[in-house]
Amino acid sequence: MLGQLWSMICGRKKRYRPTAEPSQDSAACAKALGLRALKKMGLTDDEDVKVMIKGSQLWKIKSRTWRKQRLYRLEQDGMTIWFESPSKRSRSKQTFSVIHIHDVWEGFQSEGLRHYGLSFPEKHCFTIVFKGKRKNLDMAADSEDEAQRWIQGLKKLIKRVDAMSQREKLDHWIRDYLNQADKNKDDKMTFKEIKNMLKMINIEMNDIYALRLFKKCDRSNNNKLEEHELEEFCTLLMQRPELEEIFSHYSGEDRVLSAEELLDFLQDQGEAATLENACRIIQTYELSEKAKFHNLMMLDGFIMYLLSPEGNIFNHEHAQVYQDMNQPLSHYFISSSHNTYLTENQLGGASSTEAYIRAFMGGCRCVELDCWEGSGGEPIIYHGHTLTSKILFRDVIRTIRDHAFKHSPYPVILSIENHCGLEQQTTMARHLKNILGNMLVTKTLDDKVPTELPSPQQLKGKILVKGKKLQFLKNGGSGWNASEEEEEYEEEQELRSQTPRRMSQFEMGQLQPKDSSEISVELSDVVVYCKTVRFHGFGKSQAANEMSSFSERKVRRLIKDSGNAFVRHSICQLSRIYPSGLRTDSSNYNPQEMWNAGCQLVALNFQTPGYEMDLNQGRFQENGNCGYILKPPFMRDINTKFNPEYPSRGSSHDVKTLSVKVISAQQLPKLNKEKKNSIVDPLVHVEVYGVSMDNARKHTKYILNNGFNPRWNETLTHHVRVPQLALVRFVVEDYDTTSSNDFVGQYTLPFMSLKAGYRHIHLLSKDGTSLSPATLFVHITIERL
Repeated sequence: MLGQLWSMICGRKKRYRPTAEPSQDSAACAKALGLRALKKMGLTDDEDVKVMIKGSQLWKIKSRTWRKQRLYRLEQDGMTIWFESPSKRSRSKQTFSVIHIHDVWEGFQSEGLRHYGLSFPEKHCFTIVFKGKRKNLDMAADSEDEAQRWIQGLKKLIKRVDAMSQREKLDHWIRDYLNQADKNKDDKMTFKEIKNMLKMINIEMNDIYALRLFKKCDRSNNNKLEEHELEEFCTLLMQRPELEEIFSHYSGEDRVLSAEELLDFLQDQGEAATLENACRIIQTYELSEKAKFHNLMMLDGFIMYLLSPEGNIFNHEHAQVYQDMNQPLSHYFISSSHNTYLTENQLGGASSTEAYIRAFMGGCRCVELDCWEGSGGEPIIYHGHTLTSKILFRDVIRTIRDHAFKHSPYPVILSIENHCGLEQQTTMARHLKNILGNMLVTKTLDDKVPTELPSPQQLKGKILVKGKKLQFLKNGGSGWNASEEEEEYEEEQELRSQTPRRMSQFEMGQLQPKDSSEISVELSDVVVYCKTVRFHGFGKSQAANEMSSFSERKVRRLIKDSGNAFVRHSICQLSRIYPSGLRTDSSNYNPQEMWNAGCQLVALNFQTPGYEMDLNQGRFQENGNCGYILKPPFMRDINTKFNPEYPSRGSSHDVKTLSVKVISAQQLPKLNKEKKNSIVDPLVHVEVYGVSMDNARKHTKYILNNGFNPRWNETLTHHVRVPQLALVRFVVEDYDTTSSNDFVGQYTLPFMSLKAGYRHIHLLSKDGTSLSPATLFVHITIERL
């Protein structure tokens, strides 16, 4: 059954003759289907995958006392890991998909295994790292060989998943629902099973219409769909009439697209309209070898092209580093995290080294370390005056060493918030030097006093420390001769007012910093290009390596009063913006306001999902997601007159009109999987974030009871005055008449990375992970006003 669906989905529409022979038993069918899936993946004879399919008794490790041995195995689809549950009732639900795995670590690389896995040999251990906010899975096998089978097998599967086309992801998606709906596993579908499947995939279909469709496909008249009948039913469901209409418009009556006709389509799309490019697209995406030989494209090949990265709304050329990386650091927006060590809120959440790893996985280039006095002479990191858990400073530095440059080669800034006395500051400096080695910048690149910040290119693979620095006083002594940095002062005041009542006076006393108004020579020496000073006003002379931090409230005030001055200040000086300490739930502010003023280090709580983190992910996904985005030219010109509060004064911007025709959506996720009759009523918002004049939010009508293939055909239009700063966010919600709408999915990208024409938008979840195969289909028009 599913093997034939593979043919259907990939466009190879074979027809099968009905057979009077009984179908194979479910186990044999599953094995046959699994072989087809693995063959497609090129892993049929892979020894590692064979071990995974057979299954292994693996230890799951969660704490010193919690470790359970469970059976884990790879399902026959080659994409799903099933594991035994202690509860027999929930056994069938205990699975996770390879699609959601980011990486596999060998040995004691995870924090959990370093702390709780020491009773197992290191070579028996591994960690499955998931995308998004799902916690890592720490595992141990009974032998080194078995551990290696799983490590190598998972890595092969992850690599294959990353290379999957949208059509293959769709196939995996439909396979899963068909298997769930086929309750008795007889490889046939009754009308009741079909109705259940429709609700699973977000369709509320009228019973009369559904039965008519069922009867139309039930050519054997046995009240069950099997083989070619089920293929026909799915073919009717999966039709994309909106794509067929576009194809027919360009191909004409013969329903075949020649290279010359494809050229017309490419020209309308704003793509490279050359015969050479048209032929390349046909050779890349057409499924029929015969059609390819004649440089022709059929409907299925055309759909494959539109679902590929080339058909995305995001300019796939921007998925690589394409910007000039040789300008001073102050000329870039830099992806920055606040309270990076936290996995939850800042009052009682857990601190973890793995929070740093996840930040780096998301492209972050500036991480924060709140350093406090620890026992045994070892500094610790946690959110002071709160009940958050504590981690060792040295463990964080080791994690940074091991993971800082796995996803981007460009420099990392360590924002040190220092609450330690002189002795433990010296210990911090020693750990920084010993652990980071040559990665750590301890002197200027040319051994001279910097007159300009170096570039990301010059600092590739390097780590900078942001913190206080000693300077000589007029009386010949040395010491910190400025008042405490604003960030530390404001956070101290806010945190004291929010201290949990259950903390005793003794505990509070233990949390007080010891002599933190002073700075040790050793720690001062590792601060080179990011020396923190208190802000004394615009126009005040500052060295190139001096920078200030601002609370979200203060920066808003400064932008409102002195917008142009802030933009000019940010051309040469770095600025770090941080959330208010009163955000005890670790919520975020809108970062766009600060980017509008040229602020580089706009720090957010990466652990907290929301539209603010969507904007951050959208801002930094271009330029290869390397964590550095070159600011627009008018934010790098020392004579600029740009003011984010009044962008039309003194500057000429290329004002654009953005028109988004929201055509359709495909395979939206079901929000309440426990309620079979709960179907999404989707509507789409198109939001623009930029200077205040550009901010807008418009939406379509909602479609009742259809999250599978809703169609709107509505056009939303907006003028964008400063497109170089603007972000566009597409949001799908489930309409509700009695309460606020529920979030379904979103996708955010820079205005300058938008592609015109017919485009697919691949939706993301709340935590920024893929909702594949869920997509929006739109038509984009961008015109000069």
